[in-house]
Amino acid sequence: MSNPSAGQSSKSKAGSSQPCETTSFKRKRGVFQKDLQHMMYGFGDDPNPLPETVALVEDIVVEYVSDLAHKAQDLGSKRGKLSVEDFLYLIRKDPPKLNRCTELLSMQEELKQARKAFEVDEEKLASIE
Repeated sequence: MSNPSAGQSSKSKAGSSQPCETTSFKRKRGVFQKDLQHMMYGFGDDPNPLPETVALVEDIVVEYVSDLAHKAQDLGSKRGKLSVEDFLYLIRKDPPKLNRCTELLSMQEELKQARKAFEVDEEKLASIE
């Protein structure tokens, strides 16, 4: 019973936001096609999925990411700026996504520190020569 009402509310949201999106932003279709084909194959789909399937998955992914970004922007506007914590707050109830995001953020920090250490080492070598 909850699915039909949820479907109607999402349709009304999409219908009301669609004119706004078409006037302010036109998205090029097929930008993520190759990446999505590889990801779909990695998750068990055919090596060459139907173009319609890839287009549908692309639409779903772009809609999800756009919706998440808008919600995060709404949260961030209360404080005056958008931050990573806004996104983490939005996905807090989805443990796999939250764990993956925190893992990627920690890897990003490790890479920053490694690059910084590498640059310092290069500067020391340049000063010695």
